[in-house]
Amino acid sequence: MDVIVQLTRKETIRTVSAFDPGGDGLAAKSKDLILLLLSHGSKPFSGRQFWPGHVTCTALIIHPSQPRVLVIHHHRLGRWLLPGGHVEKQDSSLHAVAAREACEETGVEIDSRFTPYLAGMDVHGIPPKQREPYHLHHDLIWCFRAANERIAATPEAPELLWAGADDWGRLDLTPSIRNSIARVFGSVAR
Repeated sequence: MDVIVQLTRKETIRTVSAFDPGGDGLAAKSKDLILLLLSHGSKPFSGRQFWPGHVTCTALIIHPSQPRVLVIHHHRLGRWLLPGGHVEKQDSSLHAVAAREACEETGVEIDSRFTPYLAGMDVHGIPPKQREPYHLHHDLIWCFRAANERIAATPEAPELLWAGADDWGRLDLTPSIRNSIARVFGSVAR
């Protein structure tokens, strides 16, 4: 039975506080910044809170049979990332945000037998666009396993692929993504 964690500030503080970044200094710094946002931000889950930013959730989806993860070429940022996005009112949990966004962006089917868990954190800047100023995404990176290898390009993710360790360098994956993948696979990030 899947335990639904309510999407509240208190539960998010508990979830973030329980995360152990180990020797990952980037994740440790992000954890501190996310806890500050949750403690002092007026609307930390609102995509309209630009200062000091807002919580977002990302999906690190493991291939069903190979040591690969699903990555997308982000249409706006012009780089390879994990699928994810903003919290919406109907989201019942933090990992539900990441799962919904991944399914919308890639058509991936999440394995319902796999229990999602927090695999990383990353606070990063988002460039301004239209009526949005530069702001920070306080990103929680959730691990899932795909039910099968089927994925499909969408307008949000026109390019996507199952990436292995040999792909990380050519795709220029950020250190926070590499470190999260390494935590999932129990290996050293390349």
